[in-house]
Amino acid sequence: MTPTQIADALVAASARTLDRRRLHLSAPLAPFTTFRIGGPADVLFEAQTADELATAVSAATRAGIPWFVLGLGANVLISDRGIRGLVIRNAAAAHTISSDGVVWTESGAVMQDLVLDTVRAGWSGLEHYIGIPSTVGGALWQNLHFLSPAPERERTMFIAEVFESCEILAEEGDRRVVDAGYVKFGYDDTVFHHRRDVVLSATFRLTKADPARLHQILQENLSWRGSRHPWLQVHPSAGSIFKKIEGVGAGRLIDQCGLKGFRVGDAQISHIHANILVNLGHATAADVRALVAHAQAAVKERFGYELQPEVGFIGEF
Repeated sequence: MTPTQIADALVAASARTLDRRRLHLSAPLAPFTTFRIGGPADVLFEAQTADELATAVSAATRAGIPWFVLGLGANVLISDRGIRGLVIRNAAAAHTISSDGVVWTESGAVMQDLVLDTVRAGWSGLEHYIGIPSTVGGALWQNLHFLSPAPERERTMFIAEVFESCEILAEEGDRRVVDAGYVKFGYDDTVFHHRRDVVLSATFRLTKADPARLHQILQENLSWRGSRHPWLQVHPSAGSIFKKIEGVGAGRLIDQCGLKGFRVGDAQISHIHANILVNLGHATAADVRALVAHAQAAVKERFGYELQPEVGFIGEF
């Protein structure tokens, strides 16, 4: 199907509830990823509410059109040839904070915004995730986590610890509210890796805390991240490129192969963190894939470890 035919089919399958003028044809996706890499979507739709998100997914399913939900575009590498079918950019960002610390939020809300709003209100539980590029939907998809640098709380914090429930559009087509038992939070894993469910909104339960102390934690965490991760504003990346190897560290292995600064085209292994590949300006997905393969081969040859990519390779590779 051509992009025009896909758009027409989506409008028809939604009983004309999707506005044809908001369906963008052959839309470049690079601006919507943290890597600033990616070819066009056949059709791009920006969902402004959870209901619009559900409508778009349901219409694509009924029309037999492949679909993909894109949040902030972190942890993904979109192919140079782009994505066939419908890409739904999740911009559903409404959220509320109740007087007893219950946070309700649509899944397209940016975690940074949610962190700052809850800290200003004196509620603790989300402050650990400051500086991590993610929407709420992405945070739940991967069980967002952060290793705290402070000695008194030197442990990994998980979003699952404050999670109460979420509303999903299940792959069977119905909307339902599910709890942590359904989500099955693991390390970098949830049920959403294994089912075509879409998170529409979520509820978190936070605890009261001193805003001054919370601001201190924000500063500590931002300082820690800033000293160990390249700045996205200067060197776009997708975050850690390879999965964690317990007790060893993928980045440490790459560093010991002398690969910091190694580049293919405009894709480079960061001088700051060897498990992060950066875009120096005009990197392509092909550059990144070649650099990934080079690092895998070098580590395999020297240490015998198989590096497994953590980022999702999305589209036509």
